[in-house]
Amino acid sequence: MKIFADTLSLGNHPYRPRLGAGKDSLPGADGVSRLLELPMPRSPRFAEALPFSIGDVTAGCENELQAVVVGRREAVDLPITITQSRYYKSMLKRAAAGDTSGRLVADLKDYMSEDAQAVWENSWVRFPKRALGGFATGVFEHDLLADKGCPQSPRRGDAGHFVSRENGEACIRVPVSYFLKLALAEAIGGEYVNALVRYVGKQCMEHFLSDNSSPEVYSFHPVPVNQDFGLGRGLANETLKRFLLCQVLAMYGNRVFELCNRGQQTLVYCSPHPPVRQKRLNDLLSDALYRELFMSPCLSGWNQGEAKHRYMHLCHEMLSRSQLNAVAKLKDANIITRNLVVLPNISNISLANNGTHISLGSQKLTALLKDPQSGFGIQEEKYLGDLVAKIVEHFLPLFVGTYSAAPYRLDFWDFHPEKALGFLPHELDFTHLRMIWRRWKKKAHVKFFGRPLTPFGPEWLDRFISRALGLKGDFLVDFRLIDYPVSLLSTEWSPALDGTLGNDEKLKKDLYDMGVFHPSMSLYLLYKLRQFAAAGYSGFEGRHYSVFENFGSDMAEAINLQVFLTALAYKYVLQGSITHADIPDTPSVESERRQVFFGTAIGIPTFYVRKDTGNRFMCRILNNTAKTRMSRRYSGYVRVHNDAYRKRLLEMMRNDGRDLIDLFGMQSTFQDLARRIDSPKEYAAAGKLTKGILEQVGTSSPMKVSANEFNASAEKYYRETLRKRHIIEACNVLLQECRALEAESDSGQYRKGLFEVLGERDAGEFLAKAFEDMDRLAREPQTLRRIIHLILLIVYRDMERVDLEVGGEIGNGFQNAPSIH
Repeated sequence: MKIFADTLSLGNHPYRPRLGAGKDSLPGADGVSRLLELPMPRSPRFAEALPFSIGDVTAGCENELQAVVVGRREAVDLPITITQSRYYKSMLKRAAAGDTSGRLVADLKDYMSEDAQAVWENSWVRFPKRALGGFATGVFEHDLLADKGCPQSPRRGDAGHFVSRENGEACIRVPVSYFLKLALAEAIGGEYVNALVRYVGKQCMEHFLSDNSSPEVYSFHPVPVNQDFGLGRGLANETLKRFLLCQVLAMYGNRVFELCNRGQQTLVYCSPHPPVRQKRLNDLLSDALYRELFMSPCLSGWNQGEAKHRYMHLCHEMLSRSQLNAVAKLKDANIITRNLVVLPNISNISLANNGTHISLGSQKLTALLKDPQSGFGIQEEKYLGDLVAKIVEHFLPLFVGTYSAAPYRLDFWDFHPEKALGFLPHELDFTHLRMIWRRWKKKAHVKFFGRPLTPFGPEWLDRFISRALGLKGDFLVDFRLIDYPVSLLSTEWSPALDGTLGNDEKLKKDLYDMGVFHPSMSLYLLYKLRQFAAAGYSGFEGRHYSVFENFGSDMAEAINLQVFLTALAYKYVLQGSITHADIPDTPSVESERRQVFFGTAIGIPTFYVRKDTGNRFMCRILNNTAKTRMSRRYSGYVRVHNDAYRKRLLEMMRNDGRDLIDLFGMQSTFQDLARRIDSPKEYAAAGKLTKGILEQVGTSSPMKVSANEFNASAEKYYRETLRKRHIIEACNVLLQECRALEAESDSGQYRKGLFEVLGERDAGEFLAKAFEDMDRLAREPQTLRRIIHLILLIVYRDMERVDLEVGGEIGNGFQNAPSIH
């Protein structure tokens, strides 16, 4: 049914920008087509010459991992630090004097004694300083400098926080993120380490960083996205090797730093949400103590780590304030209609969420921006980049739950709008926020005699009502995207994506005045332009990924689709089909396209678009979308089914990007995407993850168990089952890489490296035997050290291949530009 007027015709106009032609032409870029050597749009070579087309794009990613320390509370840093804190001692004293409720003390004691498995999420580790070898000690001492760029710098002011004396022995206490770096330093130290292994190990150490609570590791090198590297599979393999290195480093550090002897064991794995127990702990502590326990000290990755640490404190304070201010917006939007509300905790926990950020870079655009005489500068990059980001945002619902997910349960008493809607009041306008909340209540299991009920306030009362009326709450496909500010809404005065330089700084100033954001923080966007001047390359960062059930299929295919969509968006722009005027930069139009993304994360089946929307690109999509009709509830709005919208996007990509599909050889990617959309329980990431969690729980539906049981079981599934699956997947990749390395080992450096690491043993047989019994492997530090060296040799080989493919200067872009949150 065609509801919208025909206002946009794609693919008919050659792109020929002119100087001074107004807002809808590239400012000062009359030679963009010539500079990119673009033929006419109807030429068969047009698609091949586009930015981010075949042979032009490189990719890298940053993985945020969950860390835990397993052990008795008497041996683990987190419970020790809590019981030794002034806050805890003060609570005990005031409770004894009757000045405060003893319930808080009792709850905190219960938290520290109830975990039968003794799993302490995001705890630090403690070990004797003597366990560090000479090289690792030097790395640690260097990282304690106030300014690591200055050898004469004094120590950080908080250096004493990382060293202590226990039982008369000097000890080190650091977060797991930094513990992994020290383990790598220890593994490449000593006299008899292969030169290549030591060289690449030093480079890789700088890629272990963390500015949030969790360990973050970003690509050791960029990966070309072409047939020789397996398209998206190339970056997925690079990620798997980094993941496996983290696993081996954790096992190695547990042994050589004597953690196991002291009742501690570290684990790292993929998990999207702040842990359930950490959320509970956050309700029992002051915000200052929470930051002391869980905010990263930023020991690695920044020359002035203490300043970065203060910045992260600012982020935590700002997001906590932002969440409180969201309550006022909900009242203004008439979603909260009574004075009784449940205030969010003044210490927000969203910085403990974990995702994967996938960045793409264009060699063509980067080369032009490196050349001051090219005529293509930062203004042109910004103008094109913002428009491409707006176009891609329309397609992002294709990714949610399809390639990655974060399944989550909410109980009835969690269904307060001020809690459930998270940061959405800062991401959507009031109209779409009300629509989403109404439709969410209709979808959730909170109805009594056909009418939705929301909790009243006191938890004891809400629990009683839940039991009495059988109100169970809801299940979400990807709660991480709701519980974290993934993309902030523009204001009327400061649009974020209108193509003008400095628009993000103006928006941050507006948001700061509204109590939403701080100007010193990096602006949160769904698809973020990575500008050459700041990142060292020109490209985009996708920040919408949660947990991949399988890297080789889910992540690889997601990368393929992200690359395709970026190239397709440039095709639309450079053939003159879409301009900024076609996607107006107003908060209502911005919110209109993003509501689909957030609705998909919640699992809402429909959304609404104004019949007279100014978004002509959205009109073209919806004119050929099945099952659309005028809304009977909202006058002047069109009702659209989410599934039909996604199927229409798939059809549109196949039609408008047929040439790009053929160039990349992505026919199988689109077949796979169609399967995921048509049969999500079987093929989509959300379906696969949910099935695994339900098997862990021993039930057939998330709604048959409580939220606490489902979410705790999900964490156990990520920590045990999924972690082991990812390790096996990574081992298989490493075995293939080892066979390839042995086949190329006629070259002297690889043959020498393999011999120094393994002697006369076959690499494939060595790895197969080593990973045959992982419990035994974890007790063999020398075997673990050899595996670390073997992985580093393969990483060196990968770096050489990349240098041959794209050249060293462009290739180093990702190494110099970690994502800042």
